[in-house]
Amino acid sequence: MIVGTAVCPHPPLLLRELTGGQDVAADLRKACEAALACLVALGPEVIVVVGGAEAGGAHAPGPAPVGAFGGAGAGPSKDALPLSLGVAGRLLDAVAPAVPVEMRAVAFDAGPAAVAESARLIADRPERVGLLVMGDGSARRGVRAPGHLDERAFDFDERVRRALAGADPAALLGLEPDLAAELLVAGRAALQVMAAAVVRGGASYRPEMLLADDPFGVMYMVAVWSCES
Repeated sequence: MIVGTAVCPHPPLLLRELTGGQDVAADLRKACEAALACLVALGPEVIVVVGGAEAGGAHAPGPAPVGAFGGAGAGPSKDALPLSLGVAGRLLDAVAPAVPVEMRAVAFDAGPAAVAESARLIADRPERVGLLVMGDGSARRGVRAPGHLDERAFDFDERVRRALAGADPAALLGLEPDLAAELLVAGRAALQVMAAAVVRGGASYRPEMLLADDPFGVMYMVAVWSCES
């Protein structure tokens, strides 16, 4: 049973050692930690993390990939988690160190079959599951954004925001993979795994939107869905 879901973004700046003297992601980190606190308050027996990566599959706990983003020991590490899962691990260490955690990556380009299989593995579990979904919105929301400006990003991200604010899994399942890829949306597949999992579970959820902002030209959303049934 999925007792609740939390949605958080995964920019590298959530890893404190990458922010330098000024913690430019402090407010975003605070919102993510608040979402996780809400999830933990629902009493999950396990937290399952789903985040985008180049390839899908289960991951054992490991270090965040700080070296790949210019941190100490710069350069990729074969032991490091994908960014989405590494950021999740840091957040969970701060908020929920006592709750068992399992991590699953879903490929950024995952199609309906892969999304459905990941959702099945989560929704059919007998435990009380807290689902943590890591995923950014479009990275094309301004001329200085990582992917430069694409006006289509605003409508796409607004559809996601409304879906999260309204606990509308059907709207998330309707997101177009090709358009999401063009808009550099890192969280499309992970959000669709969440949506498919809650639909499969059959419960209803009460939504709370904690944050929706694009301070660096990338859309970051933080939300919680709490089970009502």
